[in-house]
Amino acid sequence: MSAALIRPKAILAISAHWDTREPAVNAVSQNSTIHDFYGFPRELYQLQYTPPGAPDVAKRVTSLLKDAGFKTVLEDNKRGLDHGAWTPLMLMYPNADIPVLQVSIQSNKDGLHHYQLGRALAPLKDEGVLIFASGTTVHNLREIDFSAKKPTVWAKAFDGWLTDVLLNSKHKEAMEWEKAPYASKAHPHPDHFLPVLVGLGAAGEQCQAEKIYEEFAYGLALSCFAFHPQN
Repeated sequence: MSAALIRPKAILAISAHWDTREPAVNAVSQNSTIHDFYGFPRELYQLQYTPPGAPDVAKRVTSLLKDAGFKTVLEDNKRGLDHGAWTPLMLMYPNADIPVLQVSIQSNKDGLHHYQLGRALAPLKDEGVLIFASGTTVHNLREIDFSAKKPTVWAKAFDGWLTDVLLNSKHKEAMEWEKAPYASKAHPHPDHFLPVLVGLGAAGEQCQAEKIYEEFAYGLALSCFAFHPQN
């Protein structure tokens, strides 16, 4: 099985860096680049990634979420793409010629909420939309060690747990991720974990997960997964 890079009709990004109390979707005709980070080299702030938006897909997202019981869905007509979305997409689709939209996370809500958010968005897969979840396997910036030569015990343990539950379709365990080994150490705040639950929910119980990238950097863990329909 390979994670072939497809060319979708549109890309729906769920980023850790857009966090609202209720689900929100950016419904813009043209995306801007949000440089929502601080203290980095000047060159990073000069990068621009401005693909077209997907307002028609945004309306479809709003409809799907409301039909699934999400009573409040906000449409943002100004917001562009935060770095959780444009940084990976710039590498995946550098021409910026595929329409992109985002749906927010709600860190005030639990894993089940985000899984159900993904389940509501699942029909988009059959409509040519790539559902792309952007977070981090381990996100504890206080524990970064730039001199680290190997992964920390706790980062490796949490990454191993996540790999196991995704590759073996343990969806309930994924939703109850706070029970995982070193969960509070790996994610002192849930925002960088929740996107994967949206992706998992959208993929569905019959999906097959594949680990397409693994790296341990500065003592932390950076893994990427793809979800495929089961043959």
